[in-house]
Amino acid sequence: MPAIAQVEPLTSTRALRGPFDYRLPEELQRQVGVGSMLLVPFGRREVLGVVVALSESSDIAEEKLLAPLRALALGMPAELVTLAEWIAAEYCSTVARALTLMLAPGTARGAGPLIRLVAGLTTAGRSLADGEPNENQPRLTERQLALLRTLLDGPAVASGLPGGAAALRRLADRGLVELERRAVPRRPTHLPVGVQSAQAPRLTGEQQAVVDELSGVLEQRTSARRLLHGITGSGKTEIYLRLTDETLRQGRGAIVLVPEIALTPQIVGRFIQRFGDTVAVLHSRLSMGERHDEWRRLRAGEARVCVGPRSAVFAPIEKLGLIIVDEEHDASYKHEGDPRYDAREVAQARVQSAGALLLLGSATPRAESYHSLPRMRLARRVDGRPLPRVEVLDMRGANHGLHPRTIAALADVRRAQGKAIVLLNRRGWANFLSCRACGQVWGCPHCDVALVLHRGEGQVACHHCGHREFVPERCECGSAALARHGTGTERVEHDLKAALADDRFEVFRLDADSAGTATPSGGVGALLRDFQAVRSGVLVGTQMVAKGHDFADVQLGVVLDADATLRFPDFRAEERTFALIAQLAGRVGRGGEGHVLIQTIAPRARAITHAADHDSDGFLDGELERRRELRYPPFSHLIRIVVSATAARSARIAAATVHQRLHAPDVTVLGPAPLFRLRGRERQVLVLKVSDRPAAVRLVDKAISTVSRQRSSAGVNFSVDVDPQ
Repeated sequence: MPAIAQVEPLTSTRALRGPFDYRLPEELQRQVGVGSMLLVPFGRREVLGVVVALSESSDIAEEKLLAPLRALALGMPAELVTLAEWIAAEYCSTVARALTLMLAPGTARGAGPLIRLVAGLTTAGRSLADGEPNENQPRLTERQLALLRTLLDGPAVASGLPGGAAALRRLADRGLVELERRAVPRRPTHLPVGVQSAQAPRLTGEQQAVVDELSGVLEQRTSARRLLHGITGSGKTEIYLRLTDETLRQGRGAIVLVPEIALTPQIVGRFIQRFGDTVAVLHSRLSMGERHDEWRRLRAGEARVCVGPRSAVFAPIEKLGLIIVDEEHDASYKHEGDPRYDAREVAQARVQSAGALLLLGSATPRAESYHSLPRMRLARRVDGRPLPRVEVLDMRGANHGLHPRTIAALADVRRAQGKAIVLLNRRGWANFLSCRACGQVWGCPHCDVALVLHRGEGQVACHHCGHREFVPERCECGSAALARHGTGTERVEHDLKAALADDRFEVFRLDADSAGTATPSGGVGALLRDFQAVRSGVLVGTQMVAKGHDFADVQLGVVLDADATLRFPDFRAEERTFALIAQLAGRVGRGGEGHVLIQTIAPRARAITHAADHDSDGFLDGELERRRELRYPPFSHLIRIVVSATAARSARIAAATVHQRLHAPDVTVLGPAPLFRLRGRERQVLVLKVSDRPAAVRLVDKAISTVSRQRSSAGVNFSVDVDPQ
């Protein structure tokens, strides 16, 4: 029996790396395995740790083996421990930080099952409640009989019953009710938008061919990856449902990843309707208790399908057979905290070890997926309707936000009592304020960026650190002449309400400001349900409005300032511009004819012309050729290192020192170069372009570990992003 547990303490310190050996007390030796959670003494405190290995003996001297230990009831599968070790090595992080991603929600805060007093009928109590005659029937009041009848449908929590625990105890004393303290599941409530029938529709020929081929792949029970490249409205979700059903039939489980659950309630609703309690939902908008109980259901095998955003890739599903990544092009699958993992790559690692199928689906796949994965095509919409016609509007020389054709088209939608979606990927009222007299621009005191005007709140705000201040009445120079530059969704909403809104035509806005604390049962979900329910209206918003919504009665789509993302200093700028336009076009014309207007000052830009022609293959083929020439992913890997400190000199010295340690064959280092100040910290950035990613990650990890231990690096932070998005 193993007597030594190798434990990884869950600390955030990069320099402190385990595992550490602990001698298991005899009473724990049969309970503890890889993935078990322990409370272990660590220095002067007690910390949470995960068992990563077991052994018969230790290299540590006997007197240095620490005890006592306390085991916690809820551990993780051993497979997730192996996955955490892979993530730490792959993304230049620590095993402890990776393991933290996989804990049962709330573990670090002591979360556990919700224990309540539950009442149920005895045989005698059920007879009385059913009204069966009995000579020995005790005399009961009408209120007591009503309470017994309430329990005919099954046990219930005592606190929710009329009369409460006191009334139930009197009935229990008479042998009519059984009282028991037990765990009560906290199930999230779902109010999905646009949920379709639970009955499976008839598949098209294209869909059936895909399902048949992928079902065959599932039967082989070997790891495989496929890209489902289907136009918007081609029925990808139904294929996901059929493959999940086949996976369950084989006795295996499935994970379904969506970009953001509050913005994709329809797919969540369809899975719940089709598979019922077999589905668990994991996402940060649920309460801690709800997430904890959903995780426990998955761990116990009570739920076999997990639906959620990127963190759901760590769901504790054993016998994993299928992982689906819907809208695989979406940048939200990349985690911004440490470790900066990519859920698509983590999914690939999980299916490889489990012998499962990874299916990535999108109408606008990433160049990396298009290049490297076997593709399956869906070229037609399920109802046979054509994609909407697209018209590009040249805004060069225009001094207004809306083209006359756009205003006329929206007016036509209003007269026809239809619906429209207007996308402007910039929130707020105006981009920035300036003084007409002296030229001063109002900037953030903590970041080197301009403050954005939010007129409805009477404030200017930083979209990086959250700093806010009231709109100034006048400049420091004394002038009250303030200019507002640029247009955001708040301004467009105001203008459309002034021009078009009435009792029969409503204007809605969906962006990070209007969403607030969005949840599937409120916030974004409520707004989308309202837009769906209204007979006629327009939905104005940022890229949120283009994410997977299925409204059959939207007949017009408008993209304002479509070339804005082309001006970003990002080699993926064209890909993102194409995807944004194509995804918005996909929301249009699902129930009839559709029309899309693209306003731009770059009407001949490659991303815009290909999007207007619905030509994803042509765009991606050209994009891959461009990246091959420039040696960008997928023909290389990038690693970004950001060095930050409160003093600019400290950041520069640390970045230069790291740079000196990064010389190696086939490694191109760009920088260090200054980044804009963020949250009061000065920043420097280095970017590595490499072919051998694992070797480069090891090189970076060694360099940062060495430099961070130097006295001159006190107060300096290092952030590593492997293949940044």
